[in-house]
Amino acid sequence: MKAENDANISTFILLGFSEEPELQPLIFGLFLSIYMITIFGNLLIILAVISDPHLHTPMYFFLSNLSFVDICFISTTIPHMLVNLQRENKATSYEGCITQMYFVSVFTVLDNFLLTVMAYDRFVAICHPLHYTVIMNPGLCGLLVLGSWFLSSLACLLQNLLVLRLSFCTDLEIPNFFCELKLIVQVACSDAFVNNVVMYFSVLLLVGGPLAGILYSYSKIVSSVGRIASVQGKLKAFSTCASHLSVVSLFYCSCLVVFLSPATTHSSQSSSTASAMYTVVAPMLNPFIYSLRNRDIKRALKAFLLKGTTKGHLF
Repeated sequence: MKAENDANISTFILLGFSEEPELQPLIFGLFLSIYMITIFGNLLIILAVISDPHLHTPMYFFLSNLSFVDICFISTTIPHMLVNLQRENKATSYEGCITQMYFVSVFTVLDNFLLTVMAYDRFVAICHPLHYTVIMNPGLCGLLVLGSWFLSSLACLLQNLLVLRLSFCTDLEIPNFFCELKLIVQVACSDAFVNNVVMYFSVLLLVGGPLAGILYSYSKIVSSVGRIASVQGKLKAFSTCASHLSVVSLFYCSCLVVFLSPATTHSSQSSSTASAMYTVVAPMLNPFIYSLRNRDIKRALKAFLLKGTTKGHLF
């Protein structure tokens, strides 16, 4: 394959999970179901938080933002994959691939920042309960969310601008179901040394830094909870963190598997499966993790659904 010049446009062929025709309807049905469940589940979380005044607190404000980001996150990958499954030509335009890569990167980093902000919220609630309402005031909460959006967009814009300087060959095969930054850089025909350096530095800074913040917050939480005399008090304190810890574990473990795995191990099925864990499975499971382990959310969801059912009967 020869490198394309500026007059021509490269295309990327997304190999997806499997090229066997008999498996395509099964994959289509599975991911369509996952997409609908994810949208419905996260939307319910958002509506429950908005409709219940008791949930108008920093913790649930951040949770509703996480649910919104997860809806956006999964919507950048699954719809395009479902369209590809229904057509013979799997090619994606250069512009389309770069755009998808940007938004996937933004929402990945944004998920990471929001999970860090939620860890900080739990740290303040447990370690400084008397000053919680003063520290986690509406102004700071809004600033933390806006700052997360701004930093995510800016950092990923830099990554995209560096990718634009690369040359690509024609009809490049991507062993995944969406355009992922690491794989796009790997198939470039030109030297990608700068891209790799910036990419791994960004992962260290934008993922390692927040992860260190989460671990630090929980180390302080464990230390603070250890000083609580009653066992019931300890269990109550830890129960407020259980859902967040579950989501953090799922998200970071799947991300680290993708970004730290060597290029030689990448096949279409292994890359797609690993990437699906943080782009598809995590957004789908988040509503279940938070709703099943949180009495306030379950109560708000029941009230919201009962209200909707009552209105339906009235009309």
